[in-house]
Amino acid sequence: MKTVIADQLIKTYDKGAVRALDGLSLDVEEGTVLSVLGPNGAGKTTVVRILTTLLRADSGSASVAGIDVMKNPEKVREVIGLSGQYAAVDEILTGYDNLVMFGELYHLGKKQAVVRANELLERFSLTEAAKRPIKTYSGGMRRRLDLAASLIVKPKVLFLDEPTTGLDPRGRQEMWGVIQELVKGGVTLLLTTQYLEEADQLADDIAVIDTGKVIARGTSDALKKQVGGERLEVVVEQTHVAKTMEIVAAVSGHKAALDEGLRLISAPVSTGSAALFEVLKALDSAGIHALDVGLKRPSLDDVFLSLTGHAAEEKKEEITEKKRGKK
Repeated sequence: MKTVIADQLIKTYDKGAVRALDGLSLDVEEGTVLSVLGPNGAGKTTVVRILTTLLRADSGSASVAGIDVMKNPEKVREVIGLSGQYAAVDEILTGYDNLVMFGELYHLGKKQAVVRANELLERFSLTEAAKRPIKTYSGGMRRRLDLAASLIVKPKVLFLDEPTTGLDPRGRQEMWGVIQELVKGGVTLLLTTQYLEEADQLADDIAVIDTGKVIARGTSDALKKQVGGERLEVVVEQTHVAKTMEIVAAVSGHKAALDEGLRLISAPVSTGSAALFEVLKALDSAGIHALDVGLKRPSLDDVFLSLTGHAAEEKKEEITEKKRGKK
């Protein structure tokens, strides 16, 4: 069953001069995670805002949990949770007070709001900081609290808009753990991200969007195959470049590329670490000492260079939304 459906959504700004969504369509199966992957300005936040009733599309249709987003926005809000890029919490209040306030805003009643707040504080490892003002929280703690607030009413569908943007690696790992726990609980999740590794970790399926359209969809492995899989990279002294290129090409089965400035020799490989060991063995036999050697997995830029011909970069629609206070 499709829990989230977006069909041919179009959204423009500045009297049509900026096209944030250009016939975007996607869907999410019940109980699964769809990651919407794209660069800044691709339209990720716009589609989330439309699906969560915060923004109206110019045309197209959308439904969440079988409810028409355009016709019945109030009913949609009863079954969803939303956590945006920036924590929507009151910095003056404590973590506990914030969650109780959200509970009361959702008409839980004081007693039930208190119970739910304590449950979520414990679930998100925030009990010790519960009575501290939010302004004393780290970025990761704020994100966890914001996510907790989005779960006050136990939503059927959860929308997370770039939940780890701005977090350090440790904070990102912590947030991934929290999200994975939610998924185990059966929540249907639509997650937007700029990070391929994040989609790797969390998503059952990935929709790649650019300039307001879905340009590719599939599993993480399927997308990586589209950009050529892994590349073997070797850095050597200038005197060994020619021989090393021969060795790398022989192992890869493809012509080796050379970055002359870095003395970096690279080629695509399909056997992963086996190719790495084979190259190291051949270099050793040839008496060549590698200054650096490794396997490079596809990055976000690799994906976009392959699919669109350009790297991930900020687009006009993203800038426009920021000016309008929507990012």
